[in-house]
Amino acid sequence: MISVRLSEDEYSALQQLCASTGARSVSDLTRDAMRALLNGQIRESAPANFVDEFRTRLSSLDQKVEELAGLVAVTRTAQEG
Repeated sequence: MISVRLSEDEYSALQQLCASTGARSVSDLTRDAMRALLNGQIRESAPANFVDEFRTRLSSLDQKVEELAGLVAVTRTAQEG
């Protein structure tokens, strides 16, 4: 068993990644990524590239979540007013 601490935003981004890739859960997504790494399906230089791409995607997802939160806030304000 491996335990990793994630921020709420990071975990939310992983959940969204699961939905977009068809993974059943964050655990399944993580296991699949680890198996690929252990089986050599990911080149040795790929982990750094993967991390960079992962960070870019997380950043993009974070921005989209913030935009959606802003839209929800505007909608609530309009409904209340």
